[in-house]
This record gives sequence, structure tokens and C-alpha cells, in this order.
Amino acid sequence: MPPQRYVLRKLPAAEWKQWDQFVNEHPRGHFLQSWGWGELKANGGWYPLRLALMDEQQQQIVAAAQVLCRTPAHLPLWTGHLAYIPKGPVIDWSQPQLCQAFFTQLNAYLRQRGALALRMEPNQEVKALEQVSMTASSIVGEPCLGDRHESPGGSHTPFVGTLSEGEVTLFGEQTTLPLLLYPVPPIQPVRTILLDLAPDEATLLAHMKEKWRYNLRLAERKGVKVREARTHEDVHAWYALMQTTSERDHFGIHTLDYYLHAWHTFAPRQQARLFLAEYGGQVLAGIFVALFARQGIYLFGASGDEHRNLMPNYLLQWEAIRWAKQQGATRYDFGGIAATDYENDPLAGIYRFKRGWGGKVVRFVGCYEHIYRPVAMKLAKRYVPKLV
Repeated sequence: MPPQRYVLRKLPAAEWKQWDQFVNEHPRGHFLQSWGWGELKANGGWYPLRLALMDEQQQQIVAAAQVLCRTPAHLPLWTGHLAYIPKGPVIDWSQPQLCQAFFTQLNAYLRQRGALALRMEPNQEVKALEQVSMTASSIVGEPCLGDRHESPGGSHTPFVGTLSEGEVTLFGEQTTLPLLLYPVPPIQPVRTILLDLAPDEATLLAHMKEKWRYNLRLAERKGVKVREARTHEDVHAWYALMQTTSERDHFGIHTLDYYLHAWHTFAPRQQARLFLAEYGGQVLAGIFVALFARQGIYLFGASGDEHRNLMPNYLLQWEAIRWAKQQGATRYDFGGIAATDYENDPLAGIYRFKRGWGGKVVRFVGCYEHIYRPVAMKLAKRYVPKLV
């Protein structure tokens, strides 16, 4: 019997640079699949698994998934856990053999280790599906693991993959997968605004709304300066603004330790930067921006109540966009917007601010679930809702 070409294995911590190189260079790579993101989430009760599909002939990684696992009350994984792949897996969906090998082995791995269910949110825009006729014949698949089970809403009709014969049109690509996938409520934003960074700065300025150009130039004229955070004191000053923003705009924030851990993890690796806007030595606002897989991502933002008329947030975003472009990013992600365009949506104001920079609204395919242990999953939803 010939040796298996593709083998899934767990990467040890010593190989984090190899992992990041693969994810960073892959067309489907994303910051949430970086090694550091797993380290950050480990502080919040998640256990990160970095599973790489190795091509034994070429001796290289050909697909990967950072799987975040969570159990109730920090129990061992074998007692039952939720497995979650944010913005992944990192795989070429157009290669059926690769997808079959990866998901077959991933299923066996997670099932053996006690997973109740797998949820994944591929880094794939909906536009890939616009070319596909969503007829019954175009969405059928040929799963070979597990029995038919109910989706979370009680429906027996999966979005992709059924027990019928044929290939599955998955996220715009024809392939065959050994699992049933049902749509579930998303964890990451399903919509965002992406700004193409290919044009030069003059063109980027010309494409944004006139008021946005005026505001960022006003901030420059009034003496607002933008710099990178360099010390713990800088992060502390920014966190004080986070607390102010949270109280003013009524949204939750992480602890100071969370942001410090993020800064310590990503800044030395040149995978993120905390930008601060100052006026007269006072920090007025700040944004935390990631840089990974040729994309800048606006992650966290905060502003104080003083000198808001100086428009520091506009200059901050512009400097972050310029930095991402200078570092080789091809686009800038404004970090999610409301799922709809309703004017009365609580996030409508944030949407208008992000829309003014000249980017385009994109929608991602969302979150999908495969259940390994249906009865245990139903019990978890009833008694441990925070887990699922």
C-alpha cells in the first residue's frame, strides 16, 4: 500500500514561524489564523490547536486550521468541547483532493478528542457564490462521516452538503466534503468595508468623501500628531480612553491585561501597531491595527471626550491606512459593520464613518456547523449556553 501523501499533524510551539509564514502567504490567510491570535485567545479560556496538512512528498504545509477549543469550566477536552475555526481553514477550496484529505482527517481528529461540534467561518466573500445557481443540484454533496441530524434551527436542510450523490458547491468552488455543514449565527461580522490599497495616496484621498479629507487635514493643521505606542504607559493611557468610549457609546471592552497581551504579542512581530493621536502632549484617541496576510485590519478604537473638534480619529485612520500600504498590504479592512443598512441600527453611525473612506461593502459567507454528538450538543445548549 503506497504511503499517504497528505497527513494532518499538530504543530508544536517551536514551529510557530513556519505556521505564520504559511498563513501569511496564503491567499486565504487571515490574522485570526495567526499563531499569535491563538496565544491571545488562550488567555480567555480557549485552547488553540494548530493543525497543518502536510504534503509528505513536497515536505511542506498545504492547508491549515487554527482550531480554538472551549470546554465548560476548563474541563479536559475529552469531556466534550466546541471546536471553532475563525476565518478559516486556510485552504485552496478549488482542490477537491486537498479538501477531502483535510476534512476527513480533521473530522477524525476532532471526533476522537471529544468535540461536540465544529464551527467554522471561512475567509471567503459572498461574491464567489454570485456566479453559482443555488439549485438543489448545485448544493448537494456526498458526506461519508456521521448521520443526518438536525441543524440548530431544527431544519434538516443543510446549506451545503447532503447525503445525495454528487459534488458540493462550497463557497464558490466545486468539491466533495466528508461532512454536513449547516448555517448558524455568525461569530465574526458578516459584513465589512474593504479599501483597495493599490492606488497611490493621492488617488486614495480623492476617492474618499470630501468631508473626510477636510477632517483629516483639519487635524493636521490644528497640530494633532499621530505616533506609535512604545511603552506600557502608552497602552495604559489608551485603555483609559477605551473605558471612556465604552461608557459613552455603551459597548463592552476587554480587560487591560487582554490589550497588553495583544500588544506584547503582535507589536514585536510587526503584526500590529497601536496608533495614538496626541495634541499638546495629551492622548486624544488611539486605534489598534493588525497587519497580516497582506491586509491591514482595524481591530479596536477609542477616543476621549476632550478636543473632539480636532478630528483625531480621521487622522488616525489615514495614518494607519498609509502605514499598511507602506508595509505591502493590498487592502484595509475597517473591522466589521452592521449586518444591514438600516438607519436606526445602533451601529449606523460607525457604518457612516467607515463608509466615507472610499472602500466597498463586502459580505462573508458566514458561519457553518457540523455536529459530531447531537444529543450532547442539545444538552450543552440547554445547560451550558455560554459554551455554544
